[in-house]
Amino acid sequence: MGREPAEVTLVAVSKTVPAARVRAAVAAGLTVLGENRVQEGTAKAAEVSGARWHLLGPLQANKARRALEVFDVLEAVGSLDLARRLDRVAGELRPGRPVPVLLQVNVAGDPAKSGFDEAAVEAALAELAGLPNLRLGGLMTIGRLVATAEEARPTFRALRALSSRLRAREPGLGTALSMGMSDDYEVAVEEGATIVRVGRALFGERPPAATAPAPAPDAA
Repeated sequence: MGREPAEVTLVAVSKTVPAARVRAAVAAGLTVLGENRVQEGTAKAAEVSGARWHLLGPLQANKARRALEVFDVLEAVGSLDLARRLDRVAGELRPGRPVPVLLQVNVAGDPAKSGFDEAAVEAALAELAGLPNLRLGGLMTIGRLVATAEEARPTFRALRALSSRLRAREPGLGTALSMGMSDDYEVAVEEGATIVRVGRALFGERPPAATAPAPAPDAA
């Protein structure tokens, strides 16, 4: 069996959830919120106080400045080029205050998912750890779509093993493991998750894409 960590941070994924409902969730005690898109997160952060915001989705380099202005943690840093860009902009916006980031790793080898592959993150680790304006909190992954939570266990186990291997080489990499969502977070916690990203189990099913209000494109 996996190891249960002492503490797990719940990120309430509020994408497509109206700001009024998000404010109610914060009042009820859900004070760490996650958004996939920079523009949607920017709009909600202006309307919802008392929360910390995690950016969960892929970030384009030209959105780096806005993301750093709005979000407290960037969970999906999946390339060395993006990390370099964030480091430069963070140095301008918040000198002396490194921004917390997680390195997204595609440990499942899913071609539909973004992020470093294992070999790439190992090769880039020394440079990543040397970027002075980023604080490497740990690793993040998004697993393959599977039929049961138990089928996701190998992905979570692989991320934990990779974390241990990388931290043995680079003590600047933190211990955070962001893995597990509504359908499989319990298995993720068993395998060592310190952050779980839960949306549907908290806010209910999202409307089908055809009927959901279409979000505006992210601003550059």
